[in-house]
Amino acid sequence: MKEKKRLIPNVGGKEKAPSPRAHAWLWGALLVAATVLAYQQVWHAGFIWDDDDHLTANPCIVGPLGFRGIWMSSAATYYPLVLTTFWAEHALWGLRPLPYHLVNVAVFAASAVLLWRVLRHLDVRGAWLGAALWALHPVQVESAAWVTELKNTESGFFYLLAIFFFVKWRQGTPTVGPLSGEWTYAATLLCTVLAILSKTSTVMLPVVLGLCWWWLDGRWRWRNLLRLAPFFLISAAASGWTIWEQKYHSGALGSEWTQSWPERVIVAGRAVWFYLEKLVWPHPLIFIYPRWTIDASHAAAYLPAAAVVAGLFILWWHRDGRLRPVFFAFAYFLVSLFPVLDFFNVYFFRYSFVGDHFQYLASIGPLALAGAGLTTAFGFLKSKNPLLAPACGTALLLTLGTLTWRQVGMYADLETLWRTTLARNPACWMAHGNLGDVLLRRGRTDEAFAHFQRAVQLNPNYEEGHYNLGTALLEKGRVDEAIVEFQQALAIRADYAQARNNLGKALLKKGRIDEAGALFARALALQPDFAEAHTNLGNVLLQQGEVDEAIGHLQRALEIEPANAEAHNNLGNALFQKGRFNEAVAHYESALALRPDFVEAHYNLGNYLLQSGGLDDAIAHFQRALEIEPGMAQPQIALTRIAWMLATAPDPAARDGAKAVALARQADQLAGGGNPMMAATLAAAYAEAGQFPAAIDAARRAAQLAAAQGQPAMAAAIEAQLQAYLSGVPFREAGAPH
Repeated sequence: MKEKKRLIPNVGGKEKAPSPRAHAWLWGALLVAATVLAYQQVWHAGFIWDDDDHLTANPCIVGPLGFRGIWMSSAATYYPLVLTTFWAEHALWGLRPLPYHLVNVAVFAASAVLLWRVLRHLDVRGAWLGAALWALHPVQVESAAWVTELKNTESGFFYLLAIFFFVKWRQGTPTVGPLSGEWTYAATLLCTVLAILSKTSTVMLPVVLGLCWWWLDGRWRWRNLLRLAPFFLISAAASGWTIWEQKYHSGALGSEWTQSWPERVIVAGRAVWFYLEKLVWPHPLIFIYPRWTIDASHAAAYLPAAAVVAGLFILWWHRDGRLRPVFFAFAYFLVSLFPVLDFFNVYFFRYSFVGDHFQYLASIGPLALAGAGLTTAFGFLKSKNPLLAPACGTALLLTLGTLTWRQVGMYADLETLWRTTLARNPACWMAHGNLGDVLLRRGRTDEAFAHFQRAVQLNPNYEEGHYNLGTALLEKGRVDEAIVEFQQALAIRADYAQARNNLGKALLKKGRIDEAGALFARALALQPDFAEAHTNLGNVLLQQGEVDEAIGHLQRALEIEPANAEAHNNLGNALFQKGRFNEAVAHYESALALRPDFVEAHYNLGNYLLQSGGLDDAIAHFQRALEIEPGMAQPQIALTRIAWMLATAPDPAARDGAKAVALARQADQLAGGGNPMMAATLAAAYAEAGQFPAAIDAARRAAQLAAAQGQPAMAAAIEAQLQAYLSGVPFREAGAPH
């Protein structure tokens, strides 16, 4: 094997010998400590965009699909190993954000140490500095501070481990234990598979291994392909699977992905220089960058791509000279970026053609080259002043670490993320839509509505924007306008299950039950694990008298989403109709445990308690429902009936005048004094309590209201009760006035 060459020629004297093995762990610990300190703000961060799909609301993690679903369902199409990690984490600590962030940062820090060791084995000058530049550069924040991007950190760890074992195999480095000789080759193959199962953008790893082989040997031999063939076969299979996944599972089809090949070349060339620019000058870093408008009719648009090709050709031409390290770094950079240069459809390109997380691994090349170059420059500085080089290096790393620490702050929570994104990219329609969704969930409907409107103004084909706008209109009670927005969303995307579900909810408010049921059923055909659609269809079936079918859908909703309070309440209603009272009560109580302010559940539980003799508890639930929603009619009516019973029951033991007055007065006040039944009940309560002047006044008001509202039979009944009060006698009758 030829003597290994250094990434930067050793100019200006002998290079200092590597640190003794006894001190190597100190440098590793320093690298880890610096990384953890730079990411300290993740200790207070929560979950953000996409964390719900991949973790917090993923049925493979928190629902019924579980571990088997990760590997045997459609979830396996992209990154099953990362989902398996999430599954294990969820089993250990539930959905607390902190442990997930700590694991992600820990894997990232371990990758930085591993990168340092890989660069040392490749005999790259300034290996530690190159690894530190990579770990502390703020462009990595999007990967290390976002829980979902465990895809990057976990795949990157196995990617670097594969390179580590490959280099050991090529160098024939003695190892302790079984990882020697062909076992090291096998370990490389295993780590390659694990990297691809974590994220398939690592499919370029076989080419990277080939570059490392060329770097180590100083030349390329075509017979090397025989040993790399298994890696390329794995990569080819994963590439085909990823292209299919992005198109037909993620949905990267439509006008946003219909660029011509000249346009794709323009995007690719521009993206390469964009990423290099962000490494040199990381400002501003934006979660969603503006999406470029591409015009293939202008010759100047091709200049960035032409410059990439020309630069690569020049470097290749001088690959055996002083530019050899630059060629290696630049070739690695291009190879690693290739899957995300718009030659293939990627769903994220709907929002932007570039993203910081896309260059997570690609940035190793330029930053390692920078580390080597700086180390050479520091060598000259050291000859002038021994303290100057360490001071400059420390200042650079402190600057990068500070920038990273500040950048981490924008990932604290969803609202911070989207507001920061809009401050840096005001035309980001997706950020407007997602910020509106956050505000809507927090009850800030008017603010949310403004952001939804802005989102669809910026992008009229934004189906989620129309869906969100319809949801806000539905919250505002503007049902007809909401229906229009949901229909617009479905016109753009016919398989939009959530839009069908919410259109069904809107039609349900219009009394169009059959149409609503059909929409819920279609939403479930599109997305069988859609818990809310199961809940809504169960509710419709319950109204249609199909109680057994309703129970099936509601139980399925709770299998998928055990914390679905609406499903618990509706299942309680269905079980109540079947006479399964104890089970019904258990579901009402579960609904209230999940949502203590759930007025319908308070009413339903109170209604059961009233029928089963738990009068005081029933009253408490009705009153709690009215505290939450004073205008709710059912609890008012229930309290009125209880007051009537307490005032007019034939059995003296069942009467309680004081309590009847309190309940009837509450119901009458909530109705604004305009309900004749409640006024008549208040009159009966006053009479039972011996307050006949008040009873007479209330009865006269009740009779006048009944007559004015066209209810002569009720008016006549109240007049008869009034005569009893005029005689100083309470009214005795089991039935309410009607």
